Amino acid sequence: MTLPAAPAERHRAVAAGFTDRVRGASDWDAPAPVTGWRARDVVGHLVEWFPEFLKSATGLVLDRGPSPEEDPVAAWQVHADAVQRLLDGPEAATPFRHPMVGELPLPDAVDRFYTSDVFMHTWDLARATGQDERLDPETCADLLAGMVPIEELLRSSGQYGPAVPVPADADVQTRLLAFIGRDPLG
Repeated sequence: MTLPAAPAERHRAVAAGFTDRVRGASDWDAPAPVTGWRARDVVGHLVEWFPEFLKSATGLVLDRGPSPEEDPVAAWQVHADAVQRLLDGPEAATPFRHPMVGELPLPDAVDRFYTSDVFMHTWDLARATGQDERLDPETCADLLAGMVPIEELLRSSGQYGPAVPVPADADVQTRLLAFIGRDPLG
C-alpha cells in the first residue's frame, strides 16, 4: 500500500493504521520497544508532544481528550480527529513558524514532524501489543532516505537512540527501525 502524497490524506491513512492498533490493544501496560515505555506511553507521547509543538509554532490549540493513563483509546481518538480537522479545515492555511525548524506550510510541518512520528510509533504499539507490525515499505524507504543524511542532527536531538546493527540485506522496514534505535529482530 502506497500512502497518499497530500499531507491531509497521508495523515488520514497513517492515523487509521495507528488507530487500528489502538483499538486492537488489550494490555495497555505491556512493555513497548522504547526503553521504559508501556503501550499506553506510545499513545501518551503522540498526544502530548504535538499539541505543544503546534501551539508554539501557530498559536493553534487542539482539542484534548482524557489522559492516556485513564483512557488511551479515547485520548488517541480525540487527538487524531483534532489533527485531521486541522489539516482538512481552514486552519491549514495558518502560518507555521518555529524557532527550531523555521517557516513551513502548516500541512507540510504536520506531515514532516508529526505524521512520520505516528507512522514509526505504529510499529512500537503493534510490537507492544502483539499486533500486525507491517509498515508501508515505500514510506519506510522515503523516511530512511531523508533521515540518513541528517543522522548526526537526529542523534544529537536525543529523540533517537543509537542505531541497532542489522544485516545489510535486511528489508527496508527493518533498516528504518534499526536506524531509529529499535531492535526489530529482537
